[in-house]
Amino acid sequence: MTSAFLALQLWLGKPASEINYLVVPFDQIFQAVRSSRAEVGLIIHEGQLTYQKEGLQVCEDLGAWWGRENEGLPLPLGGNVIHKRFAPAVRRTVSDILTASIQYSLDHRAEAVQHALQYARDMGRQLADQFVGMYVNHWTLDYGAKGRESIRRFLGQAFERGLIPHRQELEFVA
Repeated sequence: MTSAFLALQLWLGKPASEINYLVVPFDQIFQAVRSSRAEVGLIIHEGQLTYQKEGLQVCEDLGAWWGRENEGLPLPLGGNVIHKRFAPAVRRTVSDILTASIQYSLDHRAEAVQHALQYARDMGRQLADQFVGMYVNHWTLDYGAKGRESIRRFLGQAFERGLIPHRQELEFVA
């Protein structure tokens, strides 16, 4: 139920029902591969930066693949959503609060990274800073036209290939 797993299905050209997969917590993926419980792992979070240290190698970088297949658009992973049942003013207020929070973290990056270190698993400050930069950046602040197009394509392709049950009608709070 993650955007990373949906990207994997798009890359493989197969729905989940045709993939032999094992679900493990993201921080146990390396162990599942090393112990041969799984042949490969879908690496998320800081694993994208630490897999080599664990003696693993890339089969495919799904972000790079998505960009090659979609005119350089970024792979949309994660996101904040709010149900349309909320009034537009409420959606706008929530969006404004999230935007202010993200902007604050960008404006106070050193402090944000220092705070995040307490949750980091075997990461030093430099690696934690790199990881934070992957997820807290200009795309997080505002998808922009390219980001919105990427999300529409991502979900559109997933629907067209039968990976999600209905076409998503998105409204972006901007």
